[in-house]
Amino acid sequence: MGDESVGPAGDRVVRVAELALTPFAPGGISLRLRGRWTREARRPSLDEALEILAAVPRAMPVRLEAGALEAWDSTLVVFVRDLQRRLRTQGRELDVGALPEGVRRLLSLANETENAGVAKRNRRAGWLTRIGEQAIAFWNAAADMLDFVGETLLAIFSILARRNPMRWRELAYQFLRAGPSALPIVSLISVLIGLVLAFVGAVQLRHFGAEIYIADLVALGMSREMGAMMTAIIVAGRTGASFAAELGSMQANEEIDAIRTFGIDPMSFLVAPRVLALSLAMPLLTLYSDLLGMIGGALVSCGMMGLSFPEYYNESVASVDLVDFAVGLLKGSVFGVLIALAGCLRGMHSGRNSAAVGEATTSAVVTSIVAIVVADSILTVLYDALGW
Repeated sequence: MGDESVGPAGDRVVRVAELALTPFAPGGISLRLRGRWTREARRPSLDEALEILAAVPRAMPVRLEAGALEAWDSTLVVFVRDLQRRLRTQGRELDVGALPEGVRRLLSLANETENAGVAKRNRRAGWLTRIGEQAIAFWNAAADMLDFVGETLLAIFSILARRNPMRWRELAYQFLRAGPSALPIVSLISVLIGLVLAFVGAVQLRHFGAEIYIADLVALGMSREMGAMMTAIIVAGRTGASFAAELGSMQANEEIDAIRTFGIDPMSFLVAPRVLALSLAMPLLTLYSDLLGMIGGALVSCGMMGLSFPEYYNESVASVDLVDFAVGLLKGSVFGVLIALAGCLRGMHSGRNSAAVGEATTSAVVTSIVAIVVADSILTVLYDALGW
């Protein structure tokens, strides 16, 4: 049985639950819950309930009844769930079918979540299974990428054929964000890269008295490789992530579904302007990065190696030609298209919650950088085969 007391507000509070035999099954018992099972009320503890049940043989079924329950909140759900766990460790089951529907529904949800977490932790797939899952995921990702590239090309062709109108203001806005707005960070990184290349060359070339060739190293390195590569990595972390976050947020807020409802193609409306803007901005940023890198090399050569600026300038001009700049600009254009496609793809395929938007943004940056490195390797081998 249980004792009762009067709370501060004058309402009756049950101190412990009542234990009584019930006729629902031969030899079964019922643990009756009375009063207010709320956070403010004085409630029986789990140990008290277990102490009451300890006097009952384990073979007897136990059922909870709440006919005299006046009010309840989440504290009752936690109490019943903890009581179920403790009784299961003793090999006993607790019948909760007589509890209010809301309590049973919350208990069911809590048990499902717990069981799903336990099953996930206990599931240990073999190495062959993991390899197969990764292969299937890679195949599906490649198929999604090819589909997205095809849809983007169709959208651009439809714009060029004037079947879909181009939002020139949106194109100009995206170009401004991808190009001029990125100049400060591109300037800083490019100058530093030029400084690093010049220092690396100076360490070896000064042993042979060939400091003049620092200009050749910096000019060729920036124009053919480092200018496009470093600019692409900066843009991937800046603009590519921005594309994924914007489109992912629109996907989560169902704005893209609304665009489709109005009969507007989201590929032409959202993706095509971003792809075109970044593909136009990247060559210009690459050329700008090349020039700033050479200036960074000049700071080391002229400031520390004793070269005059005319010597550095003349050697740089003699070491590179238009083909070297064209090689770098072509790489920059390819990198820009890959960054835009990766950012838009992850954004358009994002889930509909904030966590999914964050994952899409991270995935866009990782995908862009991997694509940049792979494309750079392929283009370098291709240039060498063509003799460029």
